Amino acid sequence: MKSKMWRRFDGEKIKIPIYDKVKEAIIREIAAGKNLKVCIGSDSQVRGTVAEFATVIVFLRENQGGFMFICNEKTEHNMSIKERMLLEVAKSIEIAYHLCDLFDKFNIDMEIHVDINTNPQFKSNVALQEAMGYILSMGFAFKAKPDAFASSSCANKVV
Repeated sequence: MKSKMWRRFDGEKIKIPIYDKVKEAIIREIAAGKNLKVCIGSDSQVRGTVAEFATVIVFLRENQGGFMFICNEKTEHNMSIKERMLLEVAKSIEIAYHLCDLFDKFNIDMEIHVDINTNPQFKSNVALQEAMGYILSMGFAFKAKPDAFASSSCANKVV
């Protein structure tokens, strides 16, 4: 996986590979007796000719809050809404695939959240079937709006 710049919510840059940082966080949380669940999601925003993407790894501590790691990327925007939604999904799958052996090793449930509305009246719905098929065929759990808080709330706040 190519190197991307990740950070914490407070802005602190993560200076080690994200795989190592996630492993470190899992070990720390388990040692503190926390039960974890991980949700991975992406969101995007178009501003002029640029599309900015945010991908988040959200760690939920059972009944004790959570924390997240964030990666922002920009690209020239020249794509349809469907292409952009599927690119968000691809970014989430890329990081989930990179980290899934850690989640398996430590027996941590992981879901991929997509910022796609299940209501056909919304434009993003054009990508729902493909996104769901893509994620499920990779063997990952899938959540869409309104249950996809990692993408529609967490990533949305940092894009």
